[in-house]
Amino acid sequence: MDHYDIAIVGAGLAGALAALALSRDGRSVALVAPAAPHDRRTTALMDEAIGFLGTLGLGEDVTALGAPLATLRIIDGTDRLLRAPVVTFRAAEIGLEAFGYNLPNAHLLDRLNDRIAEAPAIARIEARLESLVEDATICTLRLADGRALTASLVIGADGRRSLVREARGIATRNWSYPQTAVVLNFAHERPHENISTEFHTQQGPFTQVPLPGKRSSLVWVMTPERAAEMVTREPAALSRAVEERMQSMLGKVTVDTEPQAFPLSGMAATHFGRGRVILVGEAAHAFPPIGAQGLNLSLRDVMTLVSMLAERPAIPGDIGDRYDRRRRADILSRTVSVDLLNRSLLTGFLPVQMLRTGGLQALSSAGALRSLVMQEGLRPGSAIRTMFGGLREKIGRHPA
Repeated sequence: MDHYDIAIVGAGLAGALAALALSRDGRSVALVAPAAPHDRRTTALMDEAIGFLGTLGLGEDVTALGAPLATLRIIDGTDRLLRAPVVTFRAAEIGLEAFGYNLPNAHLLDRLNDRIAEAPAIARIEARLESLVEDATICTLRLADGRALTASLVIGADGRRSLVREARGIATRNWSYPQTAVVLNFAHERPHENISTEFHTQQGPFTQVPLPGKRSSLVWVMTPERAAEMVTREPAALSRAVEERMQSMLGKVTVDTEPQAFPLSGMAATHFGRGRVILVGEAAHAFPPIGAQGLNLSLRDVMTLVSMLAERPAIPGDIGDRYDRRRRADILSRTVSVDLLNRSLLTGFLPVQMLRTGGLQALSSAGALRSLVMQEGLRPGSAIRTMFGGLREKIGRHPA
């Protein structure tokens, strides 16, 4: 029975990135999962995640595959009495050329798999996990093809229906929304100028994100009934619907991929790690595709684990419990924020609409507040550090 320092179950983006990151310090890694299905979606990776990919030697891949996100714009697309002003976030306001890059998931995963195939410390095992047993010193994984292996640490990166999470007896909290996201890519006659525009509608956000050239990706959240009708439309009719919703901001639109529909729901594990088992990505947390939080949050899972393992050569038996404590605040705060933002669009309760409109008004008019929000969105906790740093500086200027 082969032994590895780390076994990662799940070979999607989160699992592949974890394998590359954790194999760089000399530890042996087994990446266990069948090949991931083709994913036609895109992901907006923010500056912190881009920097982390750069440390893995993937910086050139990111810039070659993706389009920079220099400006993020929010437009109130509701027909309610209280409508918020347009809010525009510019990366230049906080000294960046771009907040991040929008990349096709399939192309990024192809590059990751190429790197994994070249990494001598990673063993790629294309088999499904059958069972996982943990004792005080080791974890034993038995696979569907009859093979077995052991590892000092197991990372579950196997999605919402995680077998690793189930085997470790970790429960989840689940909730759903009366919404479905329609996802597609489209070409347009006018340049997007690296601007991402998010229309807030009463059914949910309509978010256009730049791709290289005169192309963009789209996540359009709507009612399940409307989504079911939308994905059956002829390409020309679907293209017209997208253009009309965008108010022809990018000129004529041509949808050039088959639309996909995903019912919106949320999930959070009650523990993000336990003993010698750790959960990352959608095995630990999942929520609607709002605010470019999904894979960025997953990468912070991986970054935290890299940092923890760098602190000591041996893998402690309670690493999962330590990881759970470190990740809890970030994961839960992001989950609650996305949930509240989404629900604020759906509610017709006037006080909630007033709060949402007032918040966007403040962001539109107050540059300092807008900068703090942008910093916090890119690097969690940075806004608080900036505020306290400024306060300490002011206090220090006063004579004793």
